[in-house]
Amino acid sequence: MGLFSKLLNELIDVIEWVDTTQDTLVWKFPRNDNAIKMGAKLTVRESQAAVFMNEGRIADVFLPGMYELHTENMPILTTLQSWKYGFNSPFKADVYFVSMRQFVNQKWGTKNPVMLRDAEFGPVRLRAFGSFNFKVQDPKVFLTEVSATNPDFVIEYIEEQLRNTIVSRGMDAVAQSKIPVLDLAASYNEMGQLIAQTIQPDFAELGLNLTKILVENISLPPEVEEVLDKRSSMGILGNLGAYAQFQAANAMEKAAENTIGGNLGAAGMGLGVGAAMMGQVGNVFKPGNFDGNNPSGADGPPPLPSTQYHIAIDGKSDGPHSLANIGAMVASKAITKDTVVWKKGMAGWAAAGTVAELAGFFDNEPPPLP
Repeated sequence: MGLFSKLLNELIDVIEWVDTTQDTLVWKFPRNDNAIKMGAKLTVRESQAAVFMNEGRIADVFLPGMYELHTENMPILTTLQSWKYGFNSPFKADVYFVSMRQFVNQKWGTKNPVMLRDAEFGPVRLRAFGSFNFKVQDPKVFLTEVSATNPDFVIEYIEEQLRNTIVSRGMDAVAQSKIPVLDLAASYNEMGQLIAQTIQPDFAELGLNLTKILVENISLPPEVEEVLDKRSSMGILGNLGAYAQFQAANAMEKAAENTIGGNLGAAGMGLGVGAAMMGQVGNVFKPGNFDGNNPSGADGPPPLPSTQYHIAIDGKSDGPHSLANIGAMVASKAITKDTVVWKKGMAGWAAAGTVAELAGFFDNEPPPLP
């Protein structure tokens, strides 16, 4: 190999980058101390930019196209090198290719629930996640502020910072928007635009452009969602009094089914309690029964205080039960005259048939058959 051929091998005359990756933001052309030939061919493909750096300072930036390098199209580098007009010798410079395409489907999400104040529910904790797209807007700023002299800069090096910016700034924007929690699910598009407007300046400081952000889900803690589900169910039911009576009827039906197992006492008590619930709950939810001064109704006096009895069932005390419940249990044969009862003020337990207040419940019973 002659001296001239050896010299040619030490000169770079083709500069280009064929990107085969999906996550590379900046790639440094491997010069390896070889000098760049004046008149070398520079190919910058669509969605790329080539940045020439001289002694740590950014010089010329080339956008998509094919160039033959001369002092005329490298004005900043020519000035930095103090080249005279017509300089035609090899030179040395670092060449960085910056990917200008969009990087899509980047994930973001809250690591921990974010506390917000809602007008209807008060303080609530929210979780949110989605995706975003971004691209390099200003290659000079990005090289200066982020990638610096890194020869191979990929998304992994900056994605955590971008996610944190979106979550921190974005959730602040959600809180300041005052959108009710129950309306968030119908406002994902509006939320995405609001978050994008809020954090765009933070991306611009890094030479980036947030091209799109999507809010895929905003959720409440499971226990809060469970309460909301119950509230929705009650709204669908509409008449709360009718629903309560329906539940009491179901309880009576299940108690009646238990008689098949032979537990007549428990079945009778279930029937009595169910009957009392139907009567009392039905009255509670009648219109007008929520007057603060007269809970029993706007046209009548308040109810008299209810006497409470304890009943001995299978050697154990059960209760207290109101007179209405006692009457229902007598009717269902869950209580007999010999069942012992006690209430506050009595000296001790006594048979139900001997208590004057309860004796009337047994007057309708026929005498025993001969």
